[in-house]
Amino acid sequence: MRIRTWTTAAALLAGVGLAGCAGEEQEPVTVGLITKQEENPYWVEMREVAQETADDLDAELLTATGESDTDAASQEAALDDMVEQGADGILLAPTDAEALDPAITRAREAGVLVIAVDTPTDPQDAVDATFATDNERAGQLIGQYAAAKAEELGLEPQIATLDLTPGVTTGEQRHAGFLAGFGIEEGDEAIVASVDTEGDRDNAAVVMTQVLADHPDVNVVYTVNEPAALGALAALEDADADMDEIVMVSVDGGCRTMREGVRPGLIDATASQYPQNMAREGVRAVVAAVRDGEAPSGYHDTGTELISDSPVDGVESRRVEFGVRTCWGS
Repeated sequence: MRIRTWTTAAALLAGVGLAGCAGEEQEPVTVGLITKQEENPYWVEMREVAQETADDLDAELLTATGESDTDAASQEAALDDMVEQGADGILLAPTDAEALDPAITRAREAGVLVIAVDTPTDPQDAVDATFATDNERAGQLIGQYAAAKAEELGLEPQIATLDLTPGVTTGEQRHAGFLAGFGIEEGDEAIVASVDTEGDRDNAAVVMTQVLADHPDVNVVYTVNEPAALGALAALEDADADMDEIVMVSVDGGCRTMREGVRPGLIDATASQYPQNMAREGVRAVVAAVRDGEAPSGYHDTGTELISDSPVDGVESRRVEFGVRTCWGS
């Protein structure tokens, strides 16, 4: 676990009488942000925007991150640590909601507002509020696209799904949404392989290599996120696969992948999501709860768009130009 703490200049000056609007001091607020890891630029972007928003609102930001998308132990320790440090509210992207439930409960019982970002908990009311992509809809969008694109190319679908890991709601919802959008159910004969990647590029490259060895006729590849897509692409390139005869779809909408993967058609379509929105609105919600007594509740959809430079009939999408302009935030 890596824990970083930044204190804004405004918070440092508060003790010597820095005045807020209308000559009054702002009530001090401490916000925590716990992400999954920093190998994926998605989480880096979320942290940076949370810091910018906290600075703008004269709030203090505590941050922590684990080593991977499955590192629940680090997140549990960070939750307890931030409660001890006096956090008023904590934004948490849970790696394993079930494993983290006791720590979340301890935080809420201590009077700390807990908001899930990116990854919903199950049940949803395990936290006070959720700011996240509608992951099932994101999966449906790329599933609809993949089905239509495969039909356009005259392919008999041989599908490989590169998933996250069991028990993580984002991965499960995207997978279920993809199948629904494609018009099939779990166990359909068109699905020749389903493998877990932990959302990691290197893991995805390894498992995709094995998938191709076992099923060289794979022609539709669903990836749970863009790091997994890039790993799958590396394996496909090593196998000299004909990408013109393979449909690859993903979820994220990262700026670099948008330019280097979606624009050249290596990734046919991606469902963008907006970590900037999650971070910005989550920090604002904690500050408003402390200063205005307006505590958030329920689920808040932070948006998604299907992005492709190879659109298909019957499936609404936006061009890569739009995706690059709005990557990570809208």
